[in-house]
Amino acid sequence: MERFPDIEIYLAVADVEAITQWLRQALGDGDLTLDRAGKGIWRGRAAGAEQGIGIMLVERAADGYASLWFDCDATPWPRDTDCARDAARELGCEARCSLGGWQPGDDPDRFWQVTPDGHEHTIEWPDSGR
Repeated sequence: MERFPDIEIYLAVADVEAITQWLRQALGDGDLTLDRAGKGIWRGRAAGAEQGIGIMLVERAADGYASLWFDCDATPWPRDTDCARDAARELGCEARCSLGGWQPGDDPDRFWQVTPDGHEHTIEWPDSGR
């Protein structure tokens, strides 16, 4: 299975404490913290990979959804969809992500949606500019 060079998902809930607890368990770093790095922006670095896993959480990044980005290919999730499934289940909220690696000509509004009850499907999620 192909590993993506980074992972980005969108979460319907941006509970920083709950996300931090989930990441500590999922990434195996009990000391992980997400520190405020600006208005609605949180950053952290998980131990584990050779250089660590850079993490950024942006509250209200797209239509009220938070963006959670991992700047590394050494996460437990090989693809965005794998991370979205885990997040939806563990955080009890809807998660969205891109369908795969984006290439010129791809429809930028098509996303994968995972609900907390495990239902998954493709959705149209046009950028509203908010």
